[in-house]
Amino acid sequence: MVECLKDGGLIIYPTDTVYGLGCDIYQAKAIERLCQIRNIKLEKANLSFICYDLSHLSDFVKPIDNSLFRILKHALPGPFTFILNANNKVPKLMHSNKKSVGIRVPDHPIARGIVNLLGNPIVSTSIHDDDEVLEYSTDPELIYEKYKDQVDLVIDAGYGALEASTVVDFTSDEPLILRQGKGNFDSYL
Repeated sequence: MVECLKDGGLIIYPTDTVYGLGCDIYQAKAIERLCQIRNIKLEKANLSFICYDLSHLSDFVKPIDNSLFRILKHALPGPFTFILNANNKVPKLMHSNKKSVGIRVPDHPIARGIVNLLGNPIVSTSIHDDDEVLEYSTDPELIYEKYKDQVDLVIDAGYGALEASTVVDFTSDEPLILRQGKGNFDSYL
């Protein structure tokens, strides 16, 4: 699996919310393929960095204050994606005109294990469609059937959830919930 990612492969893997579509953060061609599969333009894509823990924060985001770090530490791993101000170490392909990056640390042993073995984050988006809940986004056999010709590996961890992560934007003075999902962020404020 790690060799697949390092060779530019795309994988579908389980998280604590919905199944994700991901690739190595340093594989530009794989990121482009990921965007093609999801039919999104790279420069407008809202892709997340899946991290093992908060140790990768300084690699990709501008320094954060202690109070924000405490919030992140209490909420992660968990069903949250935090939008933070990006630094100049974000791979150029991902940085384009964006000044922010989504950071996610799923509370799922497979997702975190992949990142831990790889040694760096993976770029990810969900296979879940916001507009429609379909079985192909929760049933691994149907996921494989739908994506087998587009991805290199589908990891079967049983049925996935239907609810995506809660997305919280911390790029301004006050946190802003951009999408209410599985996580209840109010308890961390």
